[in-house]
Amino acid sequence: MTEASPNSNIAEFTVSDISFSIKRTLEDAFGYVRVRGELGRISRPGSGHIYLDLKDDRSVLSAVIWKGAVSKLKIQPEQGLEVIATGKVTTFPGQSKYQMVIDALEPAGAGALMALLEERKRKLAAEGLFAPERKRPLPTLPRVIGVVTSPTGAVIRDILHRISDRFPLHVLVWPVRVQGETCGAEVANGIRGFNALPEGGAIPRPDLIIVARGGGSLEDLWGFNDEAVVRAAAESAIPLISAVGHETDWTLIDLAADLRAPTPTGAAEIAVPVKAELMASLNDLNRRLSAGLLRLVASRRTELRAAAAALPAPRDLLALPRQRFDFAAGNLERGLSVNTRAHRTRLMRAEALLTPLTLARRTTQARDRLTGLEERLARALTVAIASQSQRLNAVSGRLTPAPLIRQIRLGQERLGTLSTRLGRTGQQLTQERRARLDSLSKLLKSLSYKDVLSRGYALVRAADGQPLRNPADAPAGTLLSIELAGGQLAAEVVEGDGPASSSASSSTVPPAKKPRAAKAAASKPDAPASRQGSLF
Repeated sequence: MTEASPNSNIAEFTVSDISFSIKRTLEDAFGYVRVRGELGRISRPGSGHIYLDLKDDRSVLSAVIWKGAVSKLKIQPEQGLEVIATGKVTTFPGQSKYQMVIDALEPAGAGALMALLEERKRKLAAEGLFAPERKRPLPTLPRVIGVVTSPTGAVIRDILHRISDRFPLHVLVWPVRVQGETCGAEVANGIRGFNALPEGGAIPRPDLIIVARGGGSLEDLWGFNDEAVVRAAAESAIPLISAVGHETDWTLIDLAADLRAPTPTGAAEIAVPVKAELMASLNDLNRRLSAGLLRLVASRRTELRAAAAALPAPRDLLALPRQRFDFAAGNLERGLSVNTRAHRTRLMRAEALLTPLTLARRTTQARDRLTGLEERLARALTVAIASQSQRLNAVSGRLTPAPLIRQIRLGQERLGTLSTRLGRTGQQLTQERRARLDSLSKLLKSLSYKDVLSRGYALVRAADGQPLRNPADAPAGTLLSIELAGGQLAAEVVEGDGPASSSASSSTVPPAKKPRAAKAAASKPDAPASRQGSLF
């Protein structure tokens, strides 16, 4: 080692001494600062910290936002946004670089916020969240109204007072912060919470939601421009009124809501009608209905009287039927007398026919007839029994054992004869089919290309198995399969469109190891390879 010069009076420092000395000097010189610049690269690792760059047209400053400060930011960093960062400048000795530790982040004026707002507006509009067809009509007379606002501000008192004056009904308040970094998330949770209430539950589900806040600057109302708030308003199944700020203020939730009210008080006026006006209107309609009914009854009475005057008198209508009745009544007594005499005459004739002698004669005739029928029935039964006995005797004579045995023997002899004839016929048919098969086999062998290969020829096929007829069909680089009498060769075309020069890429395959496809072609007469005789 070289010894230090004894005349040198320069102090010696370690790397850590120099690094931490620079760190203290930089922090003492700058301390707590505010830096204005445009956000460049933004990195969000899994640790929860945010690493970013602040830049202008000439320089870049590295910065970091620790995890504990991320949740307290008023706005979330987005690339290209011009901001004012508040924090301290320090160094990172591990990499010999300086950086800024940011504690607070705010937009650099309304211009940056408006640019960010317009960009977010275009993005959400492209998704259709502001489309007019998504708007739902408001209920005419809601039973329950849900209000998402601060429970301690003047807005909720104005809304409750206005609803109480116009039409008292049930109001539910979802308490949220209407300003600050958590405003957007709380408002979105309030809208989704009202939508999540079940129908008929312990807490009534609102028929209408009002999102309200008093007036303020663009920064104060920024929470209602949050993307989560806009999406929650667009997804709400309950109709929603946006009443954020004064009439000149506007936020993105105004575009996603079903209706925008100029003020929170105006939202209450839009949500419910005036009860006194409704009652007056109902009374007026009731009076008009009663007057109309009276006029209708009077009109119908006049029409009825006019129709009644045109009708004939009742006595004139009944005169003809009364006259027919009197004529019928006059003829009734005479008709009854004639009818009675006719029935008496008929009964007397019947009485003359019903003497005891007549009854006895008819009884005797019926008895004689019955006796004759009984005798005929007995004779018919005797004849039928005799006929059936003769048929049974004839059948029993044919069913003796001897004729049956004779028929069985005849059947056995006939069956033996047929079996012998069947055997001779089968042998003859087998011989004929075998001779035909031998003839076809010889014909196939004579037509097969195998004999041509045995004379020294070769069959050249392409990679897909199709035979080649023209050298132009095999350009350079084509893989070929060449079949010879003793086996197969694999080849590649070196030059095309002329006498093909090929280089064998495998040795001759012995006949015992022919490819499976070739064996299948040889075993099937109708395979594609067996029909190639016309190629040579």
